[in-house]
This record gives sequence, structure tokens and C-alpha cells, in this order.
Amino acid sequence: MRRLVIGALACALSVSACTKVGDQSATALSVSTGGGAGTIPGELRVAIQRAPNTLNPILAANTTEGFLNRLSFDTLLSVDGRTKKTIPILATEVPSVTNGGISQDGLTITYHLHDGVKWHDGVPFSSKDVKFTWQAMMNSANNVNARVGYEDVQSVDTPNDTTVVFHLKHKFAPFVNTVFAESDDPVCIIPEHLLAKYPNLNKIPFNQQPIGTGAFKVASWVRGDHIELVANDDYFRGKPKLRRIFVREIPDENTSLNALRTHDVDWIFEASPQLYKQLKTLPGITTILNDQPQTLGMQMNTSRAPLNDVRVRRAIAYAVDKQSLVDKNTAGSAVVAWADQPPFSWSYEPDVTKYPHDVAKAKQLLAEAGWNPGPDGMMRKNGQPLSLQLSFNVENATRKLVTVQIQSMLKEAGIDTPIKAYPANLFFATYGQGGILTTGKYDLAVSGWIAGFDPDDHSLFQCDQIPRPGHPDGVNYTRYCNKSEMDAAQAAALASYDEPDRKKAYSTIQKLLARDVPEDYLWFPRQAQPINPAFKGFAPNPVNEAWNAYEWEI
Repeated sequence: MRRLVIGALACALSVSACTKVGDQSATALSVSTGGGAGTIPGELRVAIQRAPNTLNPILAANTTEGFLNRLSFDTLLSVDGRTKKTIPILATEVPSVTNGGISQDGLTITYHLHDGVKWHDGVPFSSKDVKFTWQAMMNSANNVNARVGYEDVQSVDTPNDTTVVFHLKHKFAPFVNTVFAESDDPVCIIPEHLLAKYPNLNKIPFNQQPIGTGAFKVASWVRGDHIELVANDDYFRGKPKLRRIFVREIPDENTSLNALRTHDVDWIFEASPQLYKQLKTLPGITTILNDQPQTLGMQMNTSRAPLNDVRVRRAIAYAVDKQSLVDKNTAGSAVVAWADQPPFSWSYEPDVTKYPHDVAKAKQLLAEAGWNPGPDGMMRKNGQPLSLQLSFNVENATRKLVTVQIQSMLKEAGIDTPIKAYPANLFFATYGQGGILTTGKYDLAVSGWIAGFDPDDHSLFQCDQIPRPGHPDGVNYTRYCNKSEMDAAQAAALASYDEPDRKKAYSTIQKLLARDVPEDYLWFPRQAQPINPAFKGFAPNPVNEAWNAYEWEI
């Protein structure tokens, strides 16, 4: 499933878990050797911009909290940042039909768990903790961010301490990479023996001083200043090489950059594209560009004329110079996108219809649709100008720049696009709250989406996912509906656990999106992670940076 990116810091913050692209794995730029005088062997110091609200994994609502959680807690499965393959963490293997972890009918998923894992307080971890965490996710009193995948579970069995069995309501192929794995809202396992006594987990001491199974223990949290973590030498995956992690809250990126240059910090967590422009020219800093399952695009409201005419939508795509947008706004950190699946994904389909910048082709398509230039060069039909409102959320500096640039590009093709900026709390509000996107009160909208490791995108494009009375939670904001082709391909993608079958379905889906253009995808962001060159073992996966924190060293 994909989730909307609201972030004020370009694409750095999301409504859910903004963690997450190019056709290569993480790429190191501006590499130099050695640390500065401030480097402390065995101690990693991290600068974060956004202060966490909680350290309880099931309540996490942004990527900063997701990163911190993974230092102290574990998921059942993760993704290797180097190979981009799903790997077991608390589980001993990745469930599949081949190994019997997924039943032949696709309705039962079985995990075998590592024996001997302990919580930080010494109590043994067991399958009962997994079942409890699922129950906590489904407890309506808990303020969890999303329940996708978890709500597809009928029941959970724990036949013994190292086996947990999920019984599904229906086939859900994304399950293995979604539930207690690298979804768009990754959730770690929490301890039953400490938390089962609470009716809800929203405001409890655990959220400040958590107990996990992870490589590091939370030693202290001084709100508004720092979090200190110390090594868990009994960590079941291996004794951590770092002795201490010191996380500093530094809201201003320039302050963080100065601290990194002097090695007072060793890593700026998720730097913005604006900071990346400076990082490219600075010596003594290694910047990792991390692939992410994320897109920035321009959504088109296909329920409104003239955007209900695919020729107009294709004309708009030809009028937009994507490479120029990437160059001007990301300093090369992003990669041009033609559909929604990133190049590093197994689901990626390169052979889709592409719309290279071609103003003459845009005008030709508009003429075919009955739009011709007036005396001022702007397109008209039956005396009416081709005018489409172009919207974005005002807090996002990058989107503001992109919107102005797109406006200029569309004007060259004779399309008038007055810009309308909305506050995020209105632009992304729910259907019941009159949200601009959810209620379809827009023509064109620049916004971002972030996904988990699984390519599931049915919530964006199925006909029954259009927000409406009776289904206000739908997120098909473009109102694109193609039952015979798109809905059929989505059904095939969700019903099969066979990767080749799913790849075929997602190939069809991407080709349909490129053909019908309900959204003009602009780029795949790659997250900039500037670090001290002395920081070794850092290999962020597409969803979370800390999946292998026990291997880090400095």
C-alpha cells in the first residue's frame, strides 16, 4: 500500500512513515577518508530534525520514530539494504509456498521464530508477544497510524513458543512484506508481559522508556534535547560493535551541517534535497543516496473535463520537462519516473509509454481534442480557455518550486494553470473533513506518495477505492477507473503469492498507468544520508535505516 507524503522538508516527512530511488543501490558521493577530532570510537552521534512523540513502535507516525524504534525493537522480517531481498529477523525464514510457510490456499501464514531471544529486561521473547502485538494493533483504543494487512487477519494461533500462525480472512499477497515487516508503516514486536495490563498504550511510561529485543537499549530520553542508547550485548543477531548511540534533536539543518563538518555529529538523519545541494561540494563528508519506494507526481482529476480526455492528460505529460525538474530541484538526487514502481523493485517495468518533453506534440494532441491557440497563444475550445487549477500544500518548499516551474512549462503549450496553495491540514484532510484531494476539489495537484517494500498499489487505482459516501477512506484521488483492465490486474496481483505471476500483473498495471496518465509521475526521490566517513557498516534499506544497526561501527 502507498501513503501520502505531506512533509514540509521536501520529501523528508510523511503522514505515516516517510522512509523511503534510483536504478542503483545506495550510492556514495563526495567520499573522503578518516574522521575528525570530534569522532569518538564506539559512539555514534546522530542529528535528527523532528522530535519524536513516542518510542512505542505501534504508535510511530513518522520516519524519525521509525528509525529510533528499530534501534531498540525488531520486526519479524526486514530487507537487506545491500541486496534488496527480504530477510528474516525474529523469524528464522521468510514464509513462502515452497517452504510451507504459506499454505496452498493462501489463507495461512506460519512463522518459525528464533529461540533464545530475550527482552532487554531478561524475559524470554515468544510467539505470544507476536500475537499480543497484533491484538494491540487491532485494539481500536490504541492510536496506531494504519492497520493495512493486520485487519486482513481473522485470528492468530501460537501452538508453541517459537511458532506463530496467522489465519487470513482472504488471500492477501502483500502480507509477508507488510505485517511486522517493511511496510509503509513498519511495526516492531512489543512485549506482552509488560503491556497486556493496559487498556490502551497511548500514554504509558513504556513509551518514554521502552523495553525491546533490539541491538540497543534506551538509557535516557531528555525531551527536546537528546536520546541516549547503549549496546545490548546479548542481542541475538550478534554483539553490537557500537557501544553507544547519542541522538541529538537539532531542528536547523545548517546547524546540523556545521556539526557534521566538525564531527560533533556523525550522521544527519534524512537530509533534505536543499541540504544535499550543499553536501555535493563539501569535502570530508560521505553522502549516501538511498533508494526508496516513493514518488513525486502531478495527479490529474480524471472525473473533471477536460481531464477526462486522455489526449489532454497526455498533452500535459509531454509539456512537462521532468529532467529539468529533477535537475533544478534535487541536485541530481532523484531519478525521472514514468510509472509508480521504482527501478530497484522486482516489480519494475521499464517498457512503458514515455512522454519526453515535446511542446509541439503536446499542442498536436490538444488540437486533436478540439483545443486550438487563440490570439494570445493560449488554448481555447468553443471560446473557453483551457484553464486548470494547479494545487499543492504550502508547507512543502520543494513542491512550491516544482509547481511554479510546471506552470511555466504548461504555459508554453498554451495551458493556463493558476496556482492554488492549501495548508496541509486541508489539502490532505479526510473525506468527511472536506479534504481537497479526497473530495476531488482540484484539477491538477503536485503531491508525493510513499510505499512499503511490497509493490501493492491497489488502493490508488481500483475503482472501489475512489473516496465517496460509504467509502470515505478510499485514496484513489485521481478518480481513475478502469474495471476491465486495471481492476482485473490488481485482483491478480493481490491473489497470487507467486512472484512471477505478480510481476506480470504489475507490468500490466504500470503500462496502463503510463498509457492512461491519471498521474504524471515526475521523479523517484533518493534519500540523502550524509555521514562521517569513519561511520562503517551503514547500509540503509528502502524503508528503514537501522535494520542492521548491530553491524555499525565507528
